[in-house]
Amino acid sequence: MANLFSLADLSIPEVNKILNRAEAFLDGAQSRAAEDKVIASLFFEPSTRTQQSFSMAACRLGAKVLTFNADSSSMQKGETFYDTVRTFEEIGSDALIIRHKENAYYKKLTGVKVPILSGGDGTGNHPTQSLLDLMTIRQEFGGFEGLRICIVGDILHSRVAHTNIEIMRRLGMDVYTSGPEEFREEGCDFIEFSKALETMDILMLLRIQHERLTGSMQTTAEEYNRDFGLSLSRCGRMKDGAIIMHPAPFNRGVEIDDEVVEGPRSRIFKQIRNGVFVRMAVIERAFSE
Repeated sequence: MANLFSLADLSIPEVNKILNRAEAFLDGAQSRAAEDKVIASLFFEPSTRTQQSFSMAACRLGAKVLTFNADSSSMQKGETFYDTVRTFEEIGSDALIIRHKENAYYKKLTGVKVPILSGGDGTGNHPTQSLLDLMTIRQEFGGFEGLRICIVGDILHSRVAHTNIEIMRRLGMDVYTSGPEEFREEGCDFIEFSKALETMDILMLLRIQHERLTGSMQTTAEEYNRDFGLSLSRCGRMKDGAIIMHPAPFNRGVEIDDEVVEGPRSRIFKQIRNGVFVRMAVIERAFSE
């Protein structure tokens, strides 16, 4: 049984093994590792890409998927998170995919005996998103060592940023952050956005995590777009061969303009496609280790 909560729990060889398997699936490799398995998709926060690509990955591996809706569940009657999860285990789920707003939610689930694959926890970790980001970067550049990436936006509240900063540093990448002062985080190497445009191999844009803000945002959407939004003119200042990434959902006209989303530098929809193959590799790993 192989849980997946955080990439910090994995060695670099283990990360590369998952990426290699994901590439094999992209190239047409077949697996029925989840044949006759039932996987419960328990998302206690909204999701499109992560939840549905996990479901697609499970189906391609031969599994059936149970989809949970918190708003129509017994949680509305007072059932706890733990009891909900245990219910899905006891009715016969062979693995659980869980997203929850609480950091390290999985520490409450130590009694669960089936594999748990995290679809994101609070502001802490988003391991499969980071893996698909890494897959996309490796496809583009052939490796990681010495690449320069700037993650731009709401670093403070982003599980994507926190996961990527940790693993990308271990892979030998130079990781910088940029964005409004209110979203900066200690321990991150800050760079002015104007300089990042001209010096980075990868610009990874983030949306503002409005659902996690405890107060009013100081910067308006218009101000954000003016100061940190990626427009066509700003794309023109990027290095030759530099690419644009975004974990999505993206806010058009705020952190990224319409013309840039599917422009020649953008790899955003490629990231989404890669997510299925990464999640196939993660599900296969859960049933094979």
